[in-house]
Amino acid sequence: MQLFTDIQQIIRDAHQNAYRIVNKAMLQAYWLVGKRIIQEEQQGEVRAAYGAAIIKTLSEQLQREFGKGYSVRNIEQMRLFYLEYPIAQTVSAQLDMEASSGKSLNQLTFPDFRLSWSHYQTLIRITN
Repeated sequence: MQLFTDIQQIIRDAHQNAYRIVNKAMLQAYWLVGKRIIQEEQQGEVRAAYGAAIIKTLSEQLQREFGKGYSVRNIEQMRLFYLEYPIAQTVSAQLDMEASSGKSLNQLTFPDFRLSWSHYQTLIRITN
């Protein structure tokens, strides 16, 4: 029946669109977590002597609030995500100005993330 087939496709398309929207929002959040760790907690340095303690404490607090998706390893990957996929300085400066202006997450400027989080996790492990 054509009606069933059409509705089935509408629902599948909606599910796929919802997945893409959620994935993009989470990638933006993970990127901002990495940015916050690098630029705020570590004053822009790639490594800080106290970085591991900060990430461990942050992990414990986030897991209490949001669950197991915020392990030390996952937060370290968010940090690496930001380091591997920074945006151009002019856009970065724009992002800082936008963030301090009180804009919501969906109003900020981000790199164009087209892959899933698991893809980026794989890519940031590649050293060459």
